[in-house]
Amino acid sequence: MCGIVAYLGDAEACPIILKGLRRLEYRGYDSAGVALLNGKLDVYKRKGKVQDLEDVLKDKNLHAHIGMGHTRWATHGEPNDVNAHPHFSSDSKLAIIHNGIIENYAVLKQELINKGHQFKSDTDSEVLIHFIEYIQKDNNCDLEEAVRLALTQVVGAYAIVVMSQDKPDQLIAARKGSPLVIGVAKNGQEFLLASDATPIIEYTNQVVYLNDFEIAVMKKGSLSIKNTEDMPMTPYIQQLDIELESIEKNGFEHFMLKEIFEQPNSVRDSMRGRLVASQNHVVLGGIQKHLDYLLNAKRLIIVACGTSWHAGLVAEYIIEELARIPVEVEYASEFRYRNPIINKNEVVLAISQSGETADTLAALELAKSKGAIIFGVCNVVGSSIARVTHEGAYTHAGPEIGVASTKAFTAQVTVLSLMALMIARKRGTITLEEYSNLVQDLDAIPNKIAEALKLNDKIKKLAEIYKDARNFLYLGRGYNFPVALEGALKLKEISYIHAEGYPAAEMKHGPIALIDEEMPVVVIATRDSSYDKVVSNIQEVKARKGQVIAVVTKGDTLIPKMVDHVIEIPATNECLMPLLSVIPLQLLAYHVAVLRGCNVDQPRNLAKSVTVE
Repeated sequence: MCGIVAYLGDAEACPIILKGLRRLEYRGYDSAGVALLNGKLDVYKRKGKVQDLEDVLKDKNLHAHIGMGHTRWATHGEPNDVNAHPHFSSDSKLAIIHNGIIENYAVLKQELINKGHQFKSDTDSEVLIHFIEYIQKDNNCDLEEAVRLALTQVVGAYAIVVMSQDKPDQLIAARKGSPLVIGVAKNGQEFLLASDATPIIEYTNQVVYLNDFEIAVMKKGSLSIKNTEDMPMTPYIQQLDIELESIEKNGFEHFMLKEIFEQPNSVRDSMRGRLVASQNHVVLGGIQKHLDYLLNAKRLIIVACGTSWHAGLVAEYIIEELARIPVEVEYASEFRYRNPIINKNEVVLAISQSGETADTLAALELAKSKGAIIFGVCNVVGSSIARVTHEGAYTHAGPEIGVASTKAFTAQVTVLSLMALMIARKRGTITLEEYSNLVQDLDAIPNKIAEALKLNDKIKKLAEIYKDARNFLYLGRGYNFPVALEGALKLKEISYIHAEGYPAAEMKHGPIALIDEEMPVVVIATRDSSYDKVVSNIQEVKARKGQVIAVVTKGDTLIPKMVDHVIEIPATNECLMPLLSVIPLQLLAYHVAVLRGCNVDQPRNLAKSVTVE
């Protein structure tokens, strides 16, 4: 949640910060603000989007070579001008921007009130900068030491940047449980900080990913890092592997539509170097050292949230089917609080687009503390999950800017399918013929996704019919049940239409009561082992006058006679079908939302990366 940007160098800081905030706005868009230092520390902030902040800044003197900005997703305090970041200390000589939650802020706030501090906002972030100010004055120490001492007494998660009017050439940053990246440019004469790399790549490809409990002090020409125990740390500079054009819309109306259409490439990229169809070869280099734990696992626990949880459900089906390993898929937010039974050397697999999902990270830490072997599947190089796991695989989907995840889902399912194939072959649980057929089918998926995307115009017309519906029901069986859940989630997220996904057979156990002539029912009815059963489910819906939109395998002649609308997709092996059947559901959600006038890239109340509990 929330987006952080900061700059120190010779250029004008404000344009760089505002451009960075626009690129990070998918992380939060309740309010935005900047702090600029040119003799005096000035803060400007406004409820709403970054554009609303830019309107405020039009007539201001913005000259400064150091500054920071923030775009907010509200946790403590409603979205308004006062609660927007940055926040001042009581003497207005210090300012802070903060992503995360300070859990003991109420206790700290009361102590500070008792000492005469007065607060303007309802945020935990303002409490933190007052606390830093108090420690600095009470201990008569420099700001760096005050930040360190304050963070040793803070409970919760944070990524912070602090500026001081008395230190016009210095930025101080720290993190715990919330991402923060430092860009190093012009041989260390220029620094950029951000919540992720998207605001940085235009200026440098040299970055340092701060680790938990690390504090960075940046001055022109120098970067020093120490931990909260006052131990010096050596900065590890990495090279970014992101192209600037990957975070631009490139002619598409929205990032979401661009990312839907990128899926042939993102799936292909996720297989590149891992699947060589001509040699009948599948290998994931990132899980070789601990592969024996997977091969000999008595069970595999998958933890994830949201769309990644749906990808985990697909993985449960395919791993159990092919590799014959029992799989449990857990909501990370529930897993971490229910005292789960985890034995030493059991295998836990985390799935996360950002690699920073707070609940998933906490679930991994719990599992790791009990001796589990931790694997990860995530999209962001250098992310927290990538660093906390024993081994794992990146999805190579590229930056995903739209809040509603699309290409990350198919990339995750692709990598998990590769993992299932590799494990199954090594365990001997599928024949060579079955393995070879699946390798060829998976290799063909990118071209079949491209074929499914040709349905865009047809689905847009379908969306015009159903854009005013108040409810949707999504039904699927087997491998397509998780796709039904994902389709319903996409529609809810971006169009604000209530939708539910169900196993098709479960409809008779309650949801069938909702069906009438005003209820659109999306049924994923591709040719697979459950086909005849799904046909029966469609007949049950039609008997109650429900309106059926059926996603079918190309060439189906039976179901089109029974339903109101048909969407045909290419055929593939049923365990790979989620990679195709999800495509029309993504497009349907997108077009319904656009026709309803919704902001599909920035849906209300949501943010891209949930880094707070």
